[in-house]
Amino acid sequence: MTTGNERIRVLLAKVGLDGHDRGVKVVARCLRDAGMEVVYTGLHRTPEEVVTTAVQEDVDVLGISLLSGTHMSAFPNILKLLENEGADDIIVVGGGVISEQDSQALKEQGVAAILSQDTPPEQIVDTIRQLVERRGPR
Repeated sequence: MTTGNERIRVLLAKVGLDGHDRGVKVVARCLRDAGMEVVYTGLHRTPEEVVTTAVQEDVDVLGISLLSGTHMSAFPNILKLLENEGADDIIVVGGGVISEQDSQALKEQGVAAILSQDTPPEQIVDTIRQLVERRGPR
């Protein structure tokens, strides 16, 4: 359970064949600098691996970074896997190259926020904090 006294726990993951992780490493650093606990899975993870890790690490937020264009299949799959694990209270956010139209569709499916590659680090931190605060204790 996350309370006002506990650090926010975030899992960052790269799903699929996308081989670029500079951006997600920058995000990891800015979240750590803001006092959050961050786990990064590394490249080329499957949705199943990511969900298993999110559950095992008992994270508040699961951040998926995608540049490969597979977001419209990856996110629904991850959301379904979280639901199947009884972990649909984990907040899912996305980042990378995702069109506004696709961002809206993903939000309608349950992704809490889509943060583009141009989102300033302080806005990423604020968004994560607000989403966890809005969700409340787990």
